Amino acid sequence: MRELVRPARLAPGARVAVVAPSGPVPEERLQAGLDVLRGWDLDPVVAPHVLDRHGEFGYLAGTDADRAADFQNAWCDPAVDAVLCARGGYGAQRMTDLLDWEAMRAAGPKVFVGFSDLTVLHEAFATRLGLATLHGPMAAGIDFVKNERARDHLKATLFAPETVRTIASGAGRALVPGRARGITLGGCLSLLAAERGTPGARPSALGGLLCLEDVGEETYRLDRYLTQLLRSGWFDGVRGILLGSWEECDPYDRVRPLLADRLGPLGVPVVEEFGFGHCAGALTIPFGVAAELDADAGTLTLDEPALR
Repeated sequence: MRELVRPARLAPGARVAVVAPSGPVPEERLQAGLDVLRGWDLDPVVAPHVLDRHGEFGYLAGTDADRAADFQNAWCDPAVDAVLCARGGYGAQRMTDLLDWEAMRAAGPKVFVGFSDLTVLHEAFATRLGLATLHGPMAAGIDFVKNERARDHLKATLFAPETVRTIASGAGRALVPGRARGITLGGCLSLLAAERGTPGARPSALGGLLCLEDVGEETYRLDRYLTQLLRSGWFDGVRGILLGSWEECDPYDRVRPLLADRLGPLGVPVVEEFGFGHCAGALTIPFGVAAELDADAGTLTLDEPALR
């Protein structure tokens, strides 16, 4: 696995597009998020269909074609420096193959931010464009609107990434001790499992520092996802693992033994409760960059800033 192209950091006055590739967006939270972005001296522009809701499938923010068009138009607009997702939910898988990836490649690298269902797009940017991305809070997300820690860490990553080259959750501790070097990747466990066999899917986590988290899953379902990835060889050659939040899953004292059972035998360092994903105050984790994981210290240290 190789390090990916890092896009340029943002500067005051940068134009950022807000898109909704997945679920419907609450208007009041979107407006609150836009106020935060303007407070950072950014120029946010909202894609035309962000507040749409699909007429038949209410869990989608508009039709697949409209969501894809919003995303592609934002990415290919030369005036846009970053594309921020409004929220996750479900739907990115339905529109990913509608995007013109060659046109998006021609548009050049820019910043992409999202998490949860947007794991699908993180993977696509890595495999199709060779582009590093940011797994972080979304513009209409509760954490972005209401949590100062989450906002501050994302802001530092966007504007002054050299100040957050070492990422430490404070609560992170070793499930399996040790240090490891590799390229960061990952996201929502259920989405990574669902991506197996799809166009452009990553063949494995070989050489990677794999970040995993999920939300609202029973322990047996987490077991299923991990076991599928193990049986398919997707974990072969992974260098280390960072475990984020398991919000609205079973209590962690039930989830933890499963993680130890499935991941411990890999024989690589594993840090738990690292503080990214669906938890309050979630940290921004760059994907596609070279880094060192110190599971004992609970730190991830990037070789270079996440953005140029």
